Amino acid sequence: MTSMLKKKDWSTQTRRALTATEIVAKLADLDGWKLTGDGADVAIEKTYRFTNYYETISFVNAVAFVANAQDHHPDLSVHYNRCVVRLNTHDVNGISATDIECASRFDGLLAA
Repeated sequence: MTSMLKKKDWSTQTRRALTATEIVAKLADLDGWKLTGDGADVAIEKTYRFTNYYETISFVNAVAFVANAQDHHPDLSVHYNRCVVRLNTHDVNGISATDIECASRFDGLLAA
């Protein structure tokens, strides 16, 4: 099983909200991801663009597969030629390393 699809048991790890400095540093390594919202509504978000609905839905299905394996589920806004992915960790009221790892895995779905 590739590392992208390997299930991670987050229940065995202590999660915490990343500091603002940590978030900025980690976002610098993620192409196209940005910080949105504030307080309990803070999240990282990226818009993925496609040429048609079929490609968009194929991506959404792949995201769902990876998210389920990671037991960390993003908010998705699905449109004809784009999908907006939004991640945060509710149990820490912020952005955690889990969000960063999932964002990287979602990007990996489109890597050539």
